[in-house]
Order: sequence, then structure tokens, then C-alpha cells
Amino acid sequence: MLLPYFQNKLIECGTDEAGRGCLAGPVTAAAVILPPKFKNNTLNDSKKLSEKKRDLLKPIIELEALTYGVCHVFEEEIDKINILNASITAMQRSIIQLTPQPEFIIIDGNKFKPYNDVPYETIIKGDGKYLSIAAASVLAKTYRDAYMTKIHEEFPMYNWIQNKGYPTKEHRAAIRKYGATKYHRKTFRLLPEQYTLDI
Repeated sequence: MLLPYFQNKLIECGTDEAGRGCLAGPVTAAAVILPPKFKNNTLNDSKKLSEKKRDLLKPIIELEALTYGVCHVFEEEIDKINILNASITAMQRSIIQLTPQPEFIIIDGNKFKPYNDVPYETIIKGDGKYLSIAAASVLAKTYRDAYMTKIHEEFPMYNWIQNKGYPTKEHRAAIRKYGATKYHRKTFRLLPEQYTLDI
């Protein structure tokens, strides 16, 4: 059973990201403030839910949340500032969208940077512990998947509709055959043999 909040004195938002380990596409984050009496027995860490369940939960979260924000940080910026900073940037930009603004932030993972002097807590596997982080994980994942499905039409040979940009064998085989696209992260190791030299 997921917990409703980390503390109950301040307005609390949960935030999480999706797509950090992908070779292509953005890293996407969401931030959510849920009402105090919010309940949903299906809601969990998005990785533990089927695509069908995530798609069913998305409109429920959007309807019942007090406020939510979603933000993509794209490949060019990821390559410029690195994936950790891009993930934190995406989370902070999703928090900026919230009205009201949170008085306390809970973050999935163990890394964050101060946001407007708002107190925060990083929680490892927080998306499987707190409802607001789980809700953020579902929104981040569904919005990112929708974006990857859209750009799949432009480059169907990479099968992003299926692998969503993650480093599957099929995705790497397509990179080997067709090269990298404008959506690939240039600072990522796109192929395992990328850094070996033939001497």
C-alpha cells in the first residue's frame, strides 16, 4: 500500500522522470500534488504497471490531482548538461508549472538540487512508496511514450513505438545499420563497440 505523503503539514508534491537510460528522445519529468484524501488501488511505480493500466491511470491523475506539470528535456540539452542534470532540470521545470506551488517536495531517487528554497527529500524507489511520486512516474512515462510513438513515424526503422528509445538489441542493430538520427543522444554510448579502436 502506497503512502499518501511523506509529511502532512505542508503542501507536498511528488516528482519523477522517465527515459533517463534511453539512447534516443527526451528525458521527461512530471510533478504532482494530490488531494489529501486521494485513493487509488491500482496506482504504483509506472515500471510495475502495464501500458494499458498506465493509460487508464493518466486521465484519472490529471482529473483528480490538485495540480500537475510535465516537462520534456530534449537530446541537445541532455548532451550539453549531461543526463543527471537534465533529469533534475526536467523535474524542476515540471514543478514550476504547479499552482499552487509546493511547500515540500519528494523526489524519486537520490539526487536533486534546491528549488526556490523549498525543503525536499530524495527517496530511493520512492515511486513504489508514495502516491504522488507514483502519479508523477505514470505521467512522465505516458507523456514520454506518446512522444516516442509520434517520432517513430518519422524513423520507423528504429521501432521506437516498441522500445521507446531504450538500448534494446533491435534498437542497437538499427543504429549500426542506419546510423544515428537527430533524436539520438550524441554523448551516449549508442553502440557497445563505439569506444574500441581497431589497431
